[in-house]
Amino acid sequence: MSETTLRVLTLNTLAPFFADWPRRRSVLVEGLRALRPDVVALQEVAGGGELDEAGDLLGPEHHLVPHPGRSADGVGAVLASRWPMRTLGVLDLHVAPRTAALPWSAAVVVEVAAPPPLGPVIVAHHKPTWQYDAEHERELQAVRTARYLEEVVAERRPERLDPHGPDAEPHVVVLGDFDAAPDAASVRFWTGRQSLAGVSVCYQDCWAAVRGDEPGHTFSPDNPLVRSGLMPLDRGRRIDYVLVRCGAHGPTLDVADCRRVFAEPVDEVWASDHFGVLTDLRLPPHPPGVWAAPTVAR
Repeated sequence: MSETTLRVLTLNTLAPFFADWPRRRSVLVEGLRALRPDVVALQEVAGGGELDEAGDLLGPEHHLVPHPGRSADGVGAVLASRWPMRTLGVLDLHVAPRTAALPWSAAVVVEVAAPPPLGPVIVAHHKPTWQYDAEHERELQAVRTARYLEEVVAERRPERLDPHGPDAEPHVVVLGDFDAAPDAASVRFWTGRQSLAGVSVCYQDCWAAVRGDEPGHTFSPDNPLVRSGLMPLDRGRRIDYVLVRCGAHGPTLDVADCRRVFAEPVDEVWASDHFGVLTDLRLPPHPPGVWAAPTVAR
């Protein structure tokens, strides 16, 4: 990728205790090396002690920041970047009793030292709780992470001397397995379609930005690992997201492409029960918040 493009990926890899991990691991390693993402949010990766599944999948060139807490079997989440990262905050998202079902429910917020003119970029790996009936908890978790990010943005927003100049907003990307469909209140909150608890934000849903109303299910019964898993009656949902924060005049980064990955078997091997979401972000040629000379067709 160029210095003005950021490639980000979120992927729930399915814990290695299920569905022939050695073969799935080979598909994941080969696929990740081919995709070459700059920033990766991985969920359901095992770790602890000498075990470093995320590092094994991505290779030694990536910097890793794990989520706090792991399940009893060592499974958790990891944020990775091929550039150095500085941790800005780690938010405990155990906001109510039912969220204890996921020990690694948290939001990890980092500053990624992407090279200029693109960087640095603030990235949040947001992992709310997963239960079908826990949307209230996901609402609380979304508000907690969004509030913290607004504090981070306020600290980094420079004084703007020219009121007619471009928006002086840092780039913020939020990604992860949200376990909620686009019409759920927590996702509607993230994408600026409703407020929660007196708070409103707006993040562009990268899939919707380029794919419109395409379903884009990332957890689908078309995948036999879903049908053989713990949720065999799921009809298909888009629950994995890459989001870009909007300032007053819209998103600070343009979505060049967004697509599902690991959405087909390789030699009859499915990499995970989730499909990944890969997004290419770039600096917009026309910065939001400033008038540009109209383009005259010739």
